[in-house]
Amino acid sequence: MTIRTAVPADLDAVAAIEAACFPPAEAAGRASLAGRLAVYPDHFWLLLDGDAVVGFVNGMCTDTPDLADEMYADPSLHSEGGAWQMIFGLDVLPDRRRQGCAARLLEHLLAEARAQGRKGVVLTCKDRLIPYYARFGFVNEGVSPSTHGDVTWYQMRATF
Repeated sequence: MTIRTAVPADLDAVAAIEAACFPPAEAAGRASLAGRLAVYPDHFWLLLDGDAVVGFVNGMCTDTPDLADEMYADPSLHSEGGAWQMIFGLDVLPDRRRQGCAARLLEHLLAEARAQGRKGVVLTCKDRLIPYYARFGFVNEGVSPSTHGDVTWYQMRATF
């Protein structure tokens, strides 16, 4: 398996994976994903098995230390020199889960963010995933003010 940055031509594959991974109220729409691919493709990594995309991780960079809902929908908030790498989604096809795919993507993103001189990485997740992200050095900062998808989210941060 290999990891590479995404290009606009990957939109169909990432939109299909996003739809398979999240309920409609939580999933990024095609237009949102297209905006991300257009503005910060170097922060949108794909995991490929041969030519097939089996997962991805993406997010913008910012000097704002906390992940806010408006960041998901507005790619113009990306700041290439930002101190923090945000994660908007870590998506792996359901039939490829529990095979280390998400871990490979997450480790790649953490290494890239560290090499780029970021202060760290921030994400939000559901409570059941807190222990998973903690294994990678993320610390639970409590309930996020996010109302995305009418779900309770927890903000987690890995500081370098």
